[in-house]
Amino acid sequence: MILVERSAHVMAPIEAVWGVVQRAEQLPAWLAGVRAAEVLSGEGFGRRQLVQAGRGAAHEAEVIAYQEPTLIGWRERAKGAGARAEARTEIYVQLTADEEEGGTIVRLIVVRWPAGPVKAALLRLGLRRVGADLEDSLARLTDLAAVG
Repeated sequence: MILVERSAHVMAPIEAVWGVVQRAEQLPAWLAGVRAAEVLSGEGFGRRQLVQAGRGAAHEAEVIAYQEPTLIGWRERAKGAGARAEARTEIYVQLTADEEEGGTIVRLIVVRWPAGPVKAALLRLGLRRVGADLEDSLARLTDLAAVG
């Protein structure tokens, strides 16, 4: 398992941030590496969605954690030719209202289970890029939530 997390303070109320992060169709606007996303079925916990990466890979995802307005998490599995069922990624967005300074503390967590030791070694080499992507995502989310 490989875990990367980053957090930031967003000067917007928790409800405004939640309004962005819980909508699948908003993912391309703030989550780095996502080109398109759409809901396949359901809402809230158990919702199924299709997430297309910037590199063209499509991942079917299921919402596995949902607690309005503080937590959403989904599990992606690679889809298409050569995809391995045991390779998966979980993404969590945790929100905490900052009563002291106002706004919201946003924590992004990515957990990856690679398909084998070679893939794990390659993922570890790319950890710096994953961290940079999360920081970019937080900056984009900050801009979106502040606009409303």
